[in-house]
Amino acid sequence: MLGLPGVSGFLEEVSERYGYPRAELEGVLARAEVQPSVLEAIARPAEAKPWHEYRRIFLTRERVTGGAAFWRDQAAALEQASRRYGVAPEVIVAIIGVETRYGRNTGGYRVLDALATLAFQYPRRAEFFRKELENFLVLTREEGLSPLEPRGSYAGAMGIPQFMPSSYRSHAVDLDSDGRRDIWGNPADAVGSVASYLRAHGWEPGGPVAWPATAVGPEAAQLARAGLRPSLTAARLAEAGVQFPGELRPDGLATLVELEARDGPEYWVGLQNFYAITRYNHSPLYAMAVHLLSQEIKAARGSGRT
Repeated sequence: MLGLPGVSGFLEEVSERYGYPRAELEGVLARAEVQPSVLEAIARPAEAKPWHEYRRIFLTRERVTGGAAFWRDQAAALEQASRRYGVAPEVIVAIIGVETRYGRNTGGYRVLDALATLAFQYPRRAEFFRKELENFLVLTREEGLSPLEPRGSYAGAMGIPQFMPSSYRSHAVDLDSDGRRDIWGNPADAVGSVASYLRAHGWEPGGPVAWPATAVGPEAAQLARAGLRPSLTAARLAEAGVQFPGELRPDGLATLVELEARDGPEYWVGLQNFYAITRYNHSPLYAMAVHLLSQEIKAARGSGRT
């Protein structure tokens, strides 16, 4: 690993920026291993699938009943996190369900290997992953962890909520006040950290996430390319023939989401909280899966189906 292009400059920058001894950094990177399967996995993300295939991965009976059970087991932590950050508990549960099946599948790669592979062997996003590798090396030092031990996804996402290292440093919380921000083994900290992240990325307490829409005008496809950030007024949507059941002021902002259903386009109107979910994973498919799963989990919990 030390002989790969870019590694020496990276080590120098991190050492100077954080006062991290160069020899210590070299010792860590010398033990990092390039993982070809990481490069294979990142080349075929689930978000590349059409919506009608993607939704089948996450909107399953197992994830619904698992979510209701997780809510039951973590009710106190969810209530505390929801009260502190204003985030709906069903959304917190659904994100953890989509990410790791409630902590059952947190990834088998050493985070060091995954991030180092992508930082120095994946040119398309090398800059992003070098920053994440930098954050990982710093956070393990700050938290007193061995950089050789944490495991996560092929992209270096960690723990029950699958936080990238920069997200951990900025948004992970010690919800149960035991002195550690443990997103690997402590579901309470994972719950609090998801809520902390969403609130920091614009979650509006008590606000809606998304409404199903019908688009009867020819402009819908064009408006759906306006981006994920809410930028279309309700008046503009109405003018374009977009109808939806929720109430929004004429100058209220939303985004129009077009999804690839089996029988043609499926439209949704996304609000600020939909956008906040996309900050966790910058995909409308991901946000829609979280939203729909959250509603099914909430209904299952209300009916006692766990």
